[in-house]
Amino acid sequence: MGLTSNKVLGLAVLVAVLLFVATVWCWPRLASSGWRAVLGRVGLLLAAQLALFSAVGLAANKSFLFYGSWADLLGQETELGVVENHSAGAKDVKVVGTQKLDVPGGSDPAVGGQIQKVVIEGERSRIVGAAYVYLPPEYFQPEHRKENFPAAVVLTGYPGTAENLIKGLKYPQTAHKQAKAGRMKPMILVMLRPTVAPPRDTECVDIPGGPQTETFFAKDLPKAVSGYYRVGTKPENWGFIGNSTGGYCALKLALHHPDTFAAGAGLSAYYKAAEDPTTGDLFHGDNKLRQRADVLWSLDHLPPANTSFLVTSSKEGEGNLKDTLKFIDKVKAPGRVSSIMLDSGGHNFNTWRREIPPALEWLSGRITA
Repeated sequence: MGLTSNKVLGLAVLVAVLLFVATVWCWPRLASSGWRAVLGRVGLLLAAQLALFSAVGLAANKSFLFYGSWADLLGQETELGVVENHSAGAKDVKVVGTQKLDVPGGSDPAVGGQIQKVVIEGERSRIVGAAYVYLPPEYFQPEHRKENFPAAVVLTGYPGTAENLIKGLKYPQTAHKQAKAGRMKPMILVMLRPTVAPPRDTECVDIPGGPQTETFFAKDLPKAVSGYYRVGTKPENWGFIGNSTGGYCALKLALHHPDTFAAGAGLSAYYKAAEDPTTGDLFHGDNKLRQRADVLWSLDHLPPANTSFLVTSSKEGEGNLKDTLKFIDKVKAPGRVSSIMLDSGGHNFNTWRREIPPALEWLSGRITA
């Protein structure tokens, strides 16, 4: 039974209820002052509390998808990490599975589109990463078979999984619905987690002597996808969007690579690289690299580029409001900046689900096929 399955959650709730009932039922028998009675009361209370905590934790994880599997929860995630590819002539993109979209008629790709699970091999970075690629229905329709489509890299937060973007944040379903309603153009979505060397948080930077994450996302991934799918290779063909860590990456990479991305959208983004036990030593004492990874510093010191940015925050509940306002103030022409400011909203999936539809609509207006 999977970590996010209804059976596991139901079993945890059932155990919590049974232990509560057992505590009430047995309490009179354990009311004496003897050591056995005291241990019995302590044991029942601890067991009931642990069961209740487990049920609440499983329910929260099912809602927000912090961890996608038992292996992810226990730090045993086996998703593809960083390897060197010594094979000659290997394809940059390899499709390893497909799944339909949960929409009416979704079994037909020409109606519901398709989600493909792929492995992307980085030519420069030598990184191999797993991703999900959403292809809109138009991609499979005969009348559009010769057309290119705009594409966006979509990153979740850390330590999220790419599945969060499908199951929790529902990016493909939202893009399908928005395009069908005429609010955005059909768009290809390349969905990944921000780290390429799990469980390490690489913060989308090129680590000296370590994973070249920025090169993978900014150079290798767009080139590989454009070579396999019908996506152009010009900046106006590509956008970047993400939440939390993914939002930081989206803004930073769009800022530093205007030759690759015409637009970057950061949902609840922060603005400089985290440095903590999950990241390890990202910069190896190089202060120039540390400054470059600070988006606000970069806006002050880099020549402005013709790039569009979208930032989001909440007047109440988000910790990034002050820095988000600074970011808005620092963007200079020919750059353009837009924002979504909610009255209230925390750093969670519910907030991002409120922001994703208008963010995709905004992104669609900034990139073309």
